[in-house]
Amino acid sequence: MISPRDCPKMIWIHTVLIMAIGLAALYSASFNNERVEQTVFYDQLWCAILGLLAMGFLSRFDYRKFFDVAYIVYGLSVLFLLLVLFSGHQVLGATRWFSVGGFSFQPSEFSKLAVILFLGRYLSQRRPKLSFNLSGSLRGLWDDLIVPLGVTALSVLLIFKQPDLGTAILIFGIFIVMLYVSGIGHKVFLIFMGLAFCFLPLAWHFLKPYQHDRLTVFLNPNHDPTGAGYTITQSKIAVGSGQLFGKGWLAGTQNQLNFLPERHTDFIFSVIGEEWGLLGSLLLIYCYAVIIYCGLMIAHHNKDRFGQLVTVGMVAILAMQVVINIGMVIGLCPVVGITLPLISYGRTSFMIFALMLGFLLNLSKRRTIF
Repeated sequence: MISPRDCPKMIWIHTVLIMAIGLAALYSASFNNERVEQTVFYDQLWCAILGLLAMGFLSRFDYRKFFDVAYIVYGLSVLFLLLVLFSGHQVLGATRWFSVGGFSFQPSEFSKLAVILFLGRYLSQRRPKLSFNLSGSLRGLWDDLIVPLGVTALSVLLIFKQPDLGTAILIFGIFIVMLYVSGIGHKVFLIFMGLAFCFLPLAWHFLKPYQHDRLTVFLNPNHDPTGAGYTITQSKIAVGSGQLFGKGWLAGTQNQLNFLPERHTDFIFSVIGEEWGLLGSLLLIYCYAVIIYCGLMIAHHNKDRFGQLVTVGMVAILAMQVVINIGMVIGLCPVVGITLPLISYGRTSFMIFALMLGFLLNLSKRRTIF
């Protein structure tokens, strides 16, 4: 068992391990390869150095400062999402990035942190009713549910417009988790979830054709094996061929012979599965599990409501991305374009998760919470 006072050390150790595994996989994915330039490895290496420095800085920073700027950060995230729709550059049919001084920035990744901070501040100042009465106060229902839902929906819709279905789903997932942890009445929560599931089929009509194809491939893996189903088929072949011990670093045939599309981003876990096998994959999952466990322990012992809610939100986004990405790579989830935290190539995503881990370290070092 990990004690609360061991959490900072455990977070540091397992974060460094995850980063090291990711760098090794990125080097392999770009080794002697014309499709994936090796600059992605060096970019990620610099991000790892900067990310560790950012974690160290934030671990000593007063986290309550985030409470003061939470609404400002959220406002900036909405501004960035609007800017990328009008002035962003398109890659593979999606407009998700814009450049600032030669540096590409992905506002949807920043929105994850912004929404968590907003909900943390807003919900920490509310005291939701523990029961639901149909003749009760509509004002309480408005304040406790409709307002945070509307604010979250704004970010979700702007991200969905890019289109970025995966991130939109994640942010809505953050809202559900943080709303439940805030103490809202179980009946209110169940009614809300029931209504959400009732409206879910309508989302099909708003999806792009390629998103329809991805969902169809998930339901029928043999559908379009050389088109929409090609990536997931090659990914499952790579993971399965790794068997127990893997083929060895730089020796994965699916990877080195260019059978794996997007192997440096969304499907990098297939590189790890092929080259390091089941044991290497389980080591990575174990590292994530330790960080998630430490985060939940920090939230459990935290007496500050804002800190508790934000910690839960950060742990939730980490856990959801890990589960969905790995599930996507091995065919248990539809392909929705979600990266593997601190592993997949992506500077904005990498730094946002480093900031979140720095926040967890900050809380874990405060003796007053234990």
